[in-house]
Amino acid sequence: QVQLVESGGGSVQAGGSLRLTCTASGYNYRPNCLGWFRQAPGKGREGIASISKVQGDTIYNYSVKGRFTITQENAKATSYLQMSDLKTEDSAMYYCAANVGAVCPSINDWNYQYWSQGNQVNVSS
Repeated sequence: QVQLVESGGGSVQAGGSLRLTCTASGYNYRPNCLGWFRQAPGKGREGIASISKVQGDTIYNYSVKGRFTITQENAKATSYLQMSDLKTEDSAMYYCAANVGAVCPSINDWNYQYWSQGNQVNVSS
């Protein structure tokens, strides 16, 4: 079982920045893909960014493109989501996820097997 530990959430004003961190561990850990997702109350889970650990390729949801950046540290099994120019509509519970043995990058949640506990991000005006 792969375990994902996430940190970095909090409350910021619109226009501000936050960085989320996700670190993976577990027996025989070897995912090929890390992704970031979010879910607001009453809404479905939305894929926002993904990175391939093998190729380094990335994909972004159009709603965050140019504002959010996903990076990785392969040796530490760590992914970062740098969020800038935050808007009130970015408020949500944010999750990181890992996929083992699947094509990557992907922001489709059904492609992922392991999930973090989530971190709340609140953006106020």
